[in-house]
Amino acid sequence: MFAISLGDDGAELRPLEPWQAEEFLAHMDRGRDFIGRHIGLPDIAADLDSARAWLQSYADKAAADTGRLYGIWLDGLLVGGVLFRVFDAEQRTCEAGCWLEPAAAGRGLVTRAVRVIVDWAVRVRGVERVEWQVSAENTPSIRVAQRLGMSRDGVLRAEYLYRGVRRDTEVWSVLASEWLAGPGA
Repeated sequence: MFAISLGDDGAELRPLEPWQAEEFLAHMDRGRDFIGRHIGLPDIAADLDSARAWLQSYADKAAADTGRLYGIWLDGLLVGGVLFRVFDAEQRTCEAGCWLEPAAAGRGLVTRAVRVIVDWAVRVRGVERVEWQVSAENTPSIRVAQRLGMSRDGVLRAEYLYRGVRRDTEVWSVLASEWLAGPGA
């Protein structure tokens, strides 16, 4: 297995796979309320079987070249993750996303990790558009998009039903030409 250093603070980016379901579930349990403020991942990974199934779904996506999943470890502890929720090699587009437990927030881990996967998608896989969809209420995630040089494409009003409440989704993106010329690279 490989690990990519995310800096000099002991942070690493690694594949997150089904055999790590117990570690993933422990991570979800530590951050369940915090992570669940904006995304449904804690609801999906509610127990060991569902956590393993979700990780397997991304292993299947990786095998089909339609998605990827990576964990963020800090000093050997899984504290978050980044992913390509959608990866369309034929259309050369993808959608990146993230989550992080509260103890690891505010360190720039997500920005550094997303920078690695977006750079890979653009430089190695030839992706021409990377999209970032985020709850309009998720200011930290919007700031990640801004730090990566993404542009706000617009708002999908009342697009996402989450825990009984309709939420607006902001769509951000960066094009390969912008990435290669801009602050994200």
